[in-house]
Formats: sequence, structure tokens, C-alpha cells
Amino acid sequence: MKSTAVQTQQSKSEKQEKHEIRPGQSIELLKELHILTRDGKLNQDSRRKLKQVYHLYQFIEPLLKQVLEQKGAVSLVDHGAGKSYLGFILYDLFFKDLGKDNTSCIYGIETRDELVAKSRELAERLDFGGMQFLNLSVAESSHSTALPEQIDIVTALHACNTATDDAIDFALKKKAKFMVLVPCCQAEVAAELRKSKGEAVKNNPLSEMWRHPIHTREFGSQITNVLRCLQLESHGYQVRVTELVGWEHSMKNELIVAEYKGGRNNKSAQRLTEILNSTGLTNLQPRFFLPELK
Repeated sequence: MKSTAVQTQQSKSEKQEKHEIRPGQSIELLKELHILTRDGKLNQDSRRKLKQVYHLYQFIEPLLKQVLEQKGAVSLVDHGAGKSYLGFILYDLFFKDLGKDNTSCIYGIETRDELVAKSRELAERLDFGGMQFLNLSVAESSHSTALPEQIDIVTALHACNTATDDAIDFALKKKAKFMVLVPCCQAEVAAELRKSKGEAVKNNPLSEMWRHPIHTREFGSQITNVLRCLQLESHGYQVRVTELVGWEHSMKNELIVAEYKGGRNNKSAQRLTEILNSTGLTNLQPRFFLPELK
């Protein structure tokens, strides 16, 4: 009886482990991304990584489906791709089932040559034909002829400091339907706050929120994302802000999902301008640029 109970428990454990990996997923890819161990097993760390992957995917999958239903193909640009962890997972879970004739494509944008080369080699090895990797900065990609004039979805996960703003600029220029952003290391605004000594700040009691250095850093990070959201709204995007649960390895887990609805939101534009003026951040108006009046 004891032996049978142990076997039953092992069987349940094996089924649970298998169910944590979705049917059709590339085992080779999961090993390459260190989600599976080299012998194809899941340990505690790899289960955590898999949970993170699926949690992020649940935000992006509906966007992919919506674009696919409307256009029949999806173009997605992943900025600051690094090892293209996100791009490969998206391709494995969604794009590869679209078939060889579908023109959908994932573009990984990365400045480090060795990572671009490695991603190209892995995509070729896995026969992920709808993936391209470009050795460009986020800013350079806005003018690159290697990318289409219009992009459906733009992602930027932990794009440091102003790279997130460059990704927003790119998405606005490419008329993206969706943006999925996880900002990181917002240092530019904090630096500007430290320099602010104008009358607007002197007479603003809220400036106490960034008088001390540690508060300057935290307030700068918070207000950066507030300004980004207002900027996106002013350009006609509906913005949702949530968090990536389970990303314990990073304190930067704020997730911004924006969907283009059209038009110009004058109230958000006015609020953005008022915040810049009242915090002494008017020098950053070009960074958080507003849509042109027509």
C-alpha cells in the first residue's frame, strides 16, 4: 500500500510538472533560456521563471490576438531586447503556430553585437523564421529602413533610464496600436529635480517630497512614470498601470499597457504641462512631448 501511495504521488507530481510547460513549447528553447535544467527538468528556480513568463504573456497574448484578428498578421518590436528572452517566448507560444506563410514578425532591437549574433543563431537553429534581430539603439531604430513604417506592438522591458522614453517616441512615430512597458532606472528626472531652484519650486510646498536625496530618487522615479502615462494619454492612448507579480528579483515591476484609441486628450496634456512647471522640470518638455495642435 505504501509503495502504491508513493507511486501515485510521483505520478501526480509528474503530471503537475508537465502541465507547467504548455503543449508544443520548445524544450531546447526553455533549456537555452535556463527555464529548464540541462536534463529537461524543472527546479524551484525554473518554476519561478516559468511563472513569470506566463504572467507576462497573459498581458500580451490578448493584444496579439486582437491585432491578428484585425490585420491577419502582427508586427512586434522589442526594445532593449538583451538575449531576446521575451521575443523568443512570444514566438514559441504564439507566432510559430501561425504558419510559415504568415508575415508576422518579431524584431529584437539591441546594441550589443554579441547578443544580436547569438539571438540570430538561436532563431536559425530553432527555425523561428519570423524573428529578426537588429544591432541598433532605440533612438536609431526610429529612422532605420530595416523596420516597417508601421508597427503594431512595441515592448520595452527594463529599458534603462531614457530608453523607455525613446521606445515611446518610436511607438508614437510608428503609430503603434499597443505598448507594453516596464520602465527601469529613471535617473534623468531625479537629476533634473536636484537642479531645480526656481521660484516655482521654492513656492511649492510639495517640493518637500524631493528635498532629501533618497526622496529625490524615489519621487523622480514615480513622477517619471506619471509623466509618461499623461504623455501617452495626450496622444490618444488608453493607459493601464499594474504590476508584474512574482518578479521578486526586481523592484522595478511597474507595467504600463497602452492602447491607441485616437484623438488628443487635452486634459492630460494640460496636466502634464502643469506638473512640469510646478516641479521645475520644464527643461524636460521635449522628452515628454505633446501632440501637435491641428
